[in-house]
Amino acid sequence: MPLRAKVTNPAFFATAKMSTTPEIPKELPGDEADDVLFSSLYGVRLIELNRPKKLNSLNGSMARKILPRMKEWEKSDLANIVMVSGAGPKALCAGGDVAALALQNEQGPEGQQQSTDFFELEYRLDHTIATYKKPFISVMDGITMGGGVGLSVHAPFRIATERTLFAMPETTIGFFPDVGGSFFLPRLDGETGTYLALTSERLKGVQALYGGIATHYLHSSSLSSLTNRLAELVFDDEWPLGQRLNLVNRTLAEYSTGIPSLEEEPMQLAGGVREAIDRCFKYNTVDEIFQALEKETKQKKWARQTLETLSIRSPTSLKVTLRQMRLGREWSISEAFQREAHLAGMFMRHPDFVEGVKARLMAKPARQAEWQPATLSEVTDEAVTSFFELPEGKERLPLLSEANYTSYPHARFGLPSEAEIEQYVRDHSEKFFKTIAVFAAKWDNKEGVREKVAEVLARRTAQTEEGNLRWVE
Repeated sequence: MPLRAKVTNPAFFATAKMSTTPEIPKELPGDEADDVLFSSLYGVRLIELNRPKKLNSLNGSMARKILPRMKEWEKSDLANIVMVSGAGPKALCAGGDVAALALQNEQGPEGQQQSTDFFELEYRLDHTIATYKKPFISVMDGITMGGGVGLSVHAPFRIATERTLFAMPETTIGFFPDVGGSFFLPRLDGETGTYLALTSERLKGVQALYGGIATHYLHSSSLSSLTNRLAELVFDDEWPLGQRLNLVNRTLAEYSTGIPSLEEEPMQLAGGVREAIDRCFKYNTVDEIFQALEKETKQKKWARQTLETLSIRSPTSLKVTLRQMRLGREWSISEAFQREAHLAGMFMRHPDFVEGVKARLMAKPARQAEWQPATLSEVTDEAVTSFFELPEGKERLPLLSEANYTSYPHARFGLPSEAEIEQYVRDHSEKFFKTIAVFAAKWDNKEGVREKVAEVLARRTAQTEEGNLRWVE
């Protein structure tokens, strides 16, 4: 089925009933005590995920505590900044508590619906962060995967440290890259989002900054001092959100102690590998991506390893995820979470999720999952389309905020995107180092800007006879 037929399928645009704004969730009698800790330091409000033995994995109990606090702080004149972090040195949040969900799913339709309810709650929380009306900072210190990405990647400020380990590992367990992955992954440079979504490739430390996941890179030893400094900030009552964010951004820059040299930590999604990613992952079917990897000649070792990685992923997850990446380019932030709520419900009723979680996370040692269907050829276009069909009359996920957008409103706090660099080169035919200097000045000499701009220029431009740059298609 050609991509245009997929995108214009009436099922994707079926009229759905939109319900009114739901009530803010309340804690339930069985919720864990102290799985989230809240504290205040002058104008800073702190959220600490407190399940260190489970790498701070997110569950319904935690979400039901966090959401009411966030809505309360959003209205409070005393709360200036909200920060989320994880207890212990190992993780912000390693993901959702999928082991509990898999066991729940085995109970049948009732358990599967309870799991779906959890994802809907989680997505309401993520959407609240994505549309929050006050500065929000996510400290991605340690493992930040799955559900932890949802708590961070949509925030205007995402701090990576030397301990950060980012990944979206959902295709490994028979699921799909959710928590707004439909929105943020297709908007990363080139086909890197598609690559990260399908392969579950990990980005460590400063690579999260280069890859567009984090906006800042700080050493973990500076985090406590940063919190104290942020608590000293005073906002004028009349300041709009943008002015408040600018002050926070300047304050974060005060604590930057430099990034690792490229000799010490080469850029991961760069150079020939990055060119190969764009070459091989630009296609609209998984079969074509496999074929491109098999034919890849310039990066043979990388291509072989990537093929091996993809070959053990859930075939259903791969095909649904690729469709999600292509459609998500056109979804707003609200529609992304609403569509994902439906996708999550479909996967809760699919055998691959339980099998994937049991095989990869619960079995000791981990084993290869037995996927159903077992091969890509057995996953039909009709089966993939069914994941995206919203039944007539079914309500879309009600969200706690009416705010919406189609591109991140605060993207300027991260490194410049490749698209921004391309536009500048096309509009201004200047020399290599002059172009780098322009971006460095525009970004207030932010750490990582020079390195990223230089990599993009080296890979995507050529020099004219006069020594100026031209963009190479």
